[in-house]
Amino acid sequence: MSWETYRHRTEVRVRFGDTDPYGIVYFVSYFRYCHQAIEEFLRSLELLPEETFRNVPEGFGLPIVEAHGKFLRPTRYGDLVEIDTRIQELRRKAIIFHFDFFLAGKSDLIAEGTATMVAISPQWRAIPLPERIQARLSRAGGKVEKA
Repeated sequence: MSWETYRHRTEVRVRFGDTDPYGIVYFVSYFRYCHQAIEEFLRSLELLPEETFRNVPEGFGLPIVEAHGKFLRPTRYGDLVEIDTRIQELRRKAIIFHFDFFLAGKSDLIAEGTATMVAISPQWRAIPLPERIQARLSRAGGKVEKA
């Protein structure tokens, strides 16, 4: 299995609070949806988000340090959105997730984006991804690049 084939699908119903005054999903909401999709992706690989994003006993965290979004079609209050999440790139100290957004049951892309998480020490310095994280991600076909 490769990164290109392992995807996890998350469904999100657009809530009223996710929209702007015109009833269209506000761009910031897409980033919340991305975070939810990352959580479900990790769960699918038996990585608990509460032990993965910040792990005091093991001395690491995985904050999002960069995020991009491209919004192609409007999404409205009440729509059911499907988010396909995959790893775009796995680095020694970072994971770059890619997201494709669709309306449920449709194949037209409505938005896409990326989010980069970097492993950090308690002193907020970049460190290699913990071995157990790498091991779980390798179940999805990933190999850590040396970059």
